Amino acid sequence: MSNVNEKTDLINSRLAEEFNLRKEQVDNTVALIDDGKTIPFIARYRKELTGSLDDQVLRELNDRLTYLRNLETRKSEVTSSIEEQGKLNEEIISALEKAVTLVEVEDIYRPFRPKRRTRASAAREKGLEPLAEIIISQDNCDPLSEAEAFVDEEKGVENAESAIQGAMDIIAENISDNAELRKKIRNIYEKNALIESRAVNEEEESVYTNYYDFREPVSKIAGHRILALDRGEKENKLKVSIVIDEEMCYGEAAKIYVENSSKSAEYVRSAAQDSCKRLIMPSVERELRSELTAKAADGAIKVFSSNLRQLLLQPPVKNSVTLGLDPAYRTGCKIAVVDSTGKVLDTTVIYPTPPQKKIEEAKSKLKALISKYGVTTISIGNGTASRESEEFVAELLKEIPEKVSYMVVSEAGASVYSASKLAAEEFPEYDVSLRSAVSIARRLQDPLAELVKIDPKAIGVGQYQHDMPKAQMDEALSGVVEDCVNSVGVDLNTASHSLLSYIAGINASVAKNIVLYREENGAFTDRKQLMKVPKLGKKAFEQCAGFLRVRNGKNPLDNTAVHPESYEAAKALAAECGFSISDISEGKAVNVKDKINKIGSRALSDKLGIGVPTLTDIADELQKPGRDLRDELPPPLMRSGDIMEIKDLTPGMELMGTVRNVIDFGAFVDIGVHEDGLVHISQICDRFIKHPLEAVKVGEVVKVKVLDVDVKRKRIALTMKI
Repeated sequence: MSNVNEKTDLINSRLAEEFNLRKEQVDNTVALIDDGKTIPFIARYRKELTGSLDDQVLRELNDRLTYLRNLETRKSEVTSSIEEQGKLNEEIISALEKAVTLVEVEDIYRPFRPKRRTRASAAREKGLEPLAEIIISQDNCDPLSEAEAFVDEEKGVENAESAIQGAMDIIAENISDNAELRKKIRNIYEKNALIESRAVNEEEESVYTNYYDFREPVSKIAGHRILALDRGEKENKLKVSIVIDEEMCYGEAAKIYVENSSKSAEYVRSAAQDSCKRLIMPSVERELRSELTAKAADGAIKVFSSNLRQLLLQPPVKNSVTLGLDPAYRTGCKIAVVDSTGKVLDTTVIYPTPPQKKIEEAKSKLKALISKYGVTTISIGNGTASRESEEFVAELLKEIPEKVSYMVVSEAGASVYSASKLAAEEFPEYDVSLRSAVSIARRLQDPLAELVKIDPKAIGVGQYQHDMPKAQMDEALSGVVEDCVNSVGVDLNTASHSLLSYIAGINASVAKNIVLYREENGAFTDRKQLMKVPKLGKKAFEQCAGFLRVRNGKNPLDNTAVHPESYEAAKALAAECGFSISDISEGKAVNVKDKINKIGSRALSDKLGIGVPTLTDIADELQKPGRDLRDELPPPLMRSGDIMEIKDLTPGMELMGTVRNVIDFGAFVDIGVHEDGLVHISQICDRFIKHPLEAVKVGEVVKVKVLDVDVKRKRIALTMKI
């Protein structure tokens, strides 16, 4: 038990050092994780214990904790295996204790791992190991003469040269098992190797043309280039290889194994070179390629996660009746009108685009819908026929008296959702295309509530998402969705089961049970009723309650992010500030923070028996009950007409646009001409930035200037340096 505690303490100390945290913070956080507490719950309601670590840091710490625990488990397995072989000694134990990566542990284990049949194992079966020992000792003897004693035709050793070759194979394999030498050669590769690519067919045009004659140091190459090389190689468009000065590797092996200038030493030198070239270097190159890909994937997943987070947290367009338009040509544009809660009011199909071009008939239908339902916003999908549909809508808006604005939204994933089982359950009466129109309308009204129904990979923000390790990608993106949903909170009486399933402590089956309970018993009037939902016990209630809102319920605190465990503290705080909990829904708690400052937050938190972070959070909720953190963000850029095409753009033109995607080398901005323009990383801001995410985020409205337009290739170069 004490050994387990020692390892836990060692891991926690290392985490504290790596994350620059106090050991106490890490100890508390790890204890909470081990107790089954979810990341959103820990981030929001256990700030005193964690030192207010946010959800992203908590997830990174949890991932690193898992790696270090797996490392310790592997060390134990390797130690046991070597001990069973009777070969464990203090030197090996010390080396394993010092190992900080799984690769180092595997290098130490390599000499003791059961091997498949090799040239060296065949030589050992022929009895040539003693000859290998004679040669490696590098005494002043003639190896060829010594080898005569090992000639045995029955064993397949036909002459002295054959015996020498077998002995050298044994020496080469032994050298390749040297963990220290492998580490040194790996360091040589990391510092000095180049990665290069050549075209499989130089005559063939492809998206990989820039990599047909490419070479860059592995220590400097950007992650997106690694992913491009990997994909090009997979598609048989590129030949990718690692280039190194072989003599540097041979030299390291010689330093360790060549002791003098005897005849034996020359054989050892030759065996060392063979070990490097045939065994160590190919293995290190495979490891290096794998590490480069893994590192690039980590970077790409982080960018994708950041983009997804910003997309999900885009401000909702509240209190608007929205008309969703799913563009198409031959089959017509599908229309769905939804009210401010997302309920479908009407659907139809119009044909304003080629080949039918029934423009007047389409206008008549939309004018009637706008007038009948009081439509205030139109959401247009950006897929096929989007350009023509936008032109049609812009023209329509000039002809009506109502004040209606529109926005072109990304319809990435809408078709995936509309054909899903979830969509069929939600809208059994509509066909696939009409479901898509509903989704397009709703994703403008509340991006978070709608986009959680779609596989995050189908949303299309990022780069090379389909090349990522599936399990790693899924875990990272589901974590982002979970964090976003919980940070915003959901309405217990209107949320779909797909949205509820992302709430901390609630799985898919419990989410369905909540919806079923709601349908059978009517709207929830307080959070305590959750305890009546089948399979939702005390532990799940603790995790989920603070993230679920009950609007217009019995207790005003149920419409806040105050956790039920802090209700008494919230009531006491309200009393200290001179009002009651029932006053908060009437907006009478506006001066809570001023009163806390007068009393003193530390003194007040001690009096109430809560920490200062919890006191601050409760005060925020009392001042703005039912608040939505997305409301504090700039609103989305809506349009009302006068659209342009790419041919209308000229260098120097200044426009407002919305950031649609951020990648390693820049950001794509929608400026209302159907094709997104690229702001290269060098054109984002005047200060130096390592990554575009340091300066721009998905959904952000930015001012840009046109640098260059290539109409034929549909490419627009933009700058934000204005």
